[in-house]
Formats: sequence, structure tokens, C-alpha cells
Amino acid sequence: MVRFALIGAGFIGGVHAANLAAHPDVDLVVIADPNVERARTLADRHGARWTGEVGEAIAADRVDAVFIASSTDTHAANLRRAADAGVAVMVEKPIDLDLAKAIDVARYVKASGIPTMVDFNRRFDRDYAEVRRVVEAGEVGTVELVQLTSRGPAVPPLEYIAVSGGQMRDQAVHFIDLARWLAGADPVEVYAAGSALAEPRLTEYDDVDTSVLTLRLETGALVQIDCTRRIGYGYDERLEVLGSAGLVQARGHRTGTVARYGLGKVVEDGMDAGWFERARPTYRTALDHFVASLEAGTAPAASLEDGIRAQAIAEAATLSLHSGRAETIDYPVL
Repeated sequence: MVRFALIGAGFIGGVHAANLAAHPDVDLVVIADPNVERARTLADRHGARWTGEVGEAIAADRVDAVFIASSTDTHAANLRRAADAGVAVMVEKPIDLDLAKAIDVARYVKASGIPTMVDFNRRFDRDYAEVRRVVEAGEVGTVELVQLTSRGPAVPPLEYIAVSGGQMRDQAVHFIDLARWLAGADPVEVYAAGSALAEPRLTEYDDVDTSVLTLRLETGALVQIDCTRRIGYGYDERLEVLGSAGLVQARGHRTGTVARYGLGKVVEDGMDAGWFERARPTYRTALDHFVASLEAGTAPAASLEDGIRAQAIAEAATLSLHSGRAETIDYPVL
């Protein structure tokens, strides 16, 4: 049984709390949040203790692991606390919005030797995992082109945009990580173009709501990622890998499989309403993997280095968005 502390009792903290409490190999010991009322409410719901002090929650004599689901600006400090306590840690992305600070913290945590996993949950999507298996098995030949789509139903509130880091760091980064993971290769160059079409006020935040990224991998293969904050038909996420010998594709999810046939038309079920409805199962699967890796003593997937590399690409993409030219990607050594 792995004893867990959960840091953060907001929306995503609530998702992780439910998964932790339901896991047969997890004991959710304590939930910490500076908003003590929020911590108390969530802890009472799942039979855990609560505290407003993160340091009190992360103590090696009380827990074996910590799940960091607090606000982005606290991830780095909480990672350091976990490293100092010597407990395993699973952390929401990003490590920190400032790449230099994220690198510094990643090096600190890596030196501590604690098992660490960045919650790139989309790696644990059943369909995406099957696409990767097909690619790794060589069934499509040599990877030549990867295409990924991320299209959301609505522009987030401007208060969120102000602290999100922008579309490259907030939305595209998940698919940047997927591209690396699927192709088994790192990009060396990225070009990004974007516009604020759904919400023109995003320009006040140096941000966009519609963008296309083109990445050149070290193998010479290409990746294209299109991101849109607002579409009129739900949430649309899909990908495909084209190789020298074939194509493998994960289509967009539908809410059902019923098709209604009428004169001159076919009406089918539509897309998920939002990103959470689409991605919800992956959070549980990612947790399953992390717990299993701790019990087996193996390194968890989606390492700190994976987090830093995806973030370095997102930084270069952000730079390209404003420079109007392709940018070379520099990868730090941890």
C-alpha cells in the first residue's frame, strides 16, 4: 500500500483525490491546500486528513509519495519539498512556467534520486498507446509525418489566459510531448504561426487562440500540430502517424456509435463536450502506472527530462510565434 499526500484541492486536485481514494493499492493519507476550507471539504469526502500546510503533509514518516496538483506557480517549491523529504512525486505539468527555474528544480530533484513522474496523462490514452505500439513494432515503416489536432470548445477565461503561459505552453505542450513519444525522436527546429480569431483580446496577453506548429525531427521527419481554443462542435482531439509502409490513426472520440439514416443524410453522434470528458480516463491510468512503478521499483514514464524537453520545445515555439521565423531548439542537460 502506497501512502499518498495530495497537494492541491482545486478542480484537478478533486479529480486526483477521487482516483487516489478509489485505488486498491493507495492510502490517501492527507490533502493539503492553503485554502483550508477547500482542503477540509475534499478530505472529508474521501476519508483523509487535511491541512493548510504543505510541509506538514509531505513528511517521509507519514507518506511514501506526493501528488502535486497545486497551482502552477507552486509546483517548483513543492517539488523541492518532496525531494528534501525523500518521497516519490507525481506532478502536474509544467514544472514551472519559467524554463530556467524549471531546469534548476529538475536538476535538484533528479540529484535527490526520488522517483518522479510528470503527469503527461495523454500518453496513457488507450488509443494513443496503441498507435505507439504499432509505430514501435515497425508496422508503418519509418516515421515520416506526424499530425496532431487539439481543438477545444471555448476560449478559457481571460483570468486563466493571463497565468497560463500562452497557447504553446498550456495547450500545445501536451501534443508536443505526444509527438516526441510517438515518433521516438526529438525536434531540432520549430516554426509556429498563430492568430487571435475567437477572442481578439488575447493579443493583449501576447497570446493566440488558433495556431499551427511545424517541427522538424532529428530524423528529418516532420510534425504538424494544429491548436484551436474554440470550435463549434465540441472537443476534437486526434492524431496520425504516416510511415514509409503505412498509416496509423487515432480518430476523434464520439459520444456514441449510433448513426441515424434518413433521406439524403446520415446523422451520427458528435464529439465530447470538452477536454476533460475526453481525457478523464487517462488520469486514472497514469496513476495506475505510477503506483505500479513504485511497487516494482522501476522508473516511471514521463520523466522530468521529458517535461523539460517538451517545455523547451514550447518555449521555442512561443519565440517563433513572435519572431515569425523557424527557431532552433536547445535542450538542457539535467
